[in-house]
Amino acid sequence: MQIVGIDFTSAPRRAKPITVAHGETHGAQLRIDTIAIHSDWQSYEAWLAQPGPWIGAFDFPFGLSRELVEHLGWPQTWSSLVTHCSTLERAELRAIFKAFCDARPVGNKFAHRITDGPAGSSPSMKWVNPPVAYMFHEGTRRLLAAGVTVFGLHEGDPQRIALEGYPGLVARAVTRASYKSDERAKQTPERRAARQAIVAALEDGSHPLGITVSMKKALRRQLIDDGSADRLDAVLCAVAAAWAAQRPHYGLPLQMDPVEGWTAGADQPSTGSI
Repeated sequence: MQIVGIDFTSAPRRAKPITVAHGETHGAQLRIDTIAIHSDWQSYEAWLAQPGPWIGAFDFPFGLSRELVEHLGWPQTWSSLVTHCSTLERAELRAIFKAFCDARPVGNKFAHRITDGPAGSSPSMKWVNPPVAYMFHEGTRRLLAAGVTVFGLHEGDPQRIALEGYPGLVARAVTRASYKSDERAKQTPERRAARQAIVAALEDGSHPLGITVSMKKALRRQLIDDGSADRLDAVLCAVAAAWAAQRPHYGLPLQMDPVEGWTAGADQPSTGSI
């Protein structure tokens, strides 16, 4: 099975590209073959439009919290919600979300999706540190335009299956130490050691998803040496996709909220570990 893992950015450029790990899975074993770099939307969209088959995990939120969507009176099906949000400029989206937060008490500013808790992810309406709202805004519209299947949310090409991924889900289970920074001055030996520990856990499968990863030495060295961890995050997403590929319904809830979505590999509160 062909597997892809996508480390996403809402503003791809040479210094911060969209990074895609390509590999192949056999059961619980994942071989990473190549890591591709997309420095602009044209390059990324061209890859996304290519025929499959593949199963991929994308590092951006696929949905918004139901509480937020209902409060705003926005559409309550995934494709309609994405289409509506794509009509808004980024500044408009930020203003709407900020107004929602400003009207709420301290300590409860953001509306969370159900999956945020078990995944350990930021609320998808957050526009700073990290700006995942912009990632939702840019990422979901391109999935819809490319005609892929967003599993559980939108039926498209059955040969291209997109799942929501979150690299921190596995990384934090290996080490709570920070392992990346986009600022060169903060790319310390300690963060490099944390990346090395994460790579070692992937290679021997000693992490919650249990997938064993193999790769060439040069690629392994890139994962450890890349202080931004874009390459490592892409591989972590590929691990989530490989884990999902082994499971019925891709390990996602049988009943999934059509505006919130779910993060591949996150525990389901109602049934325990998936």
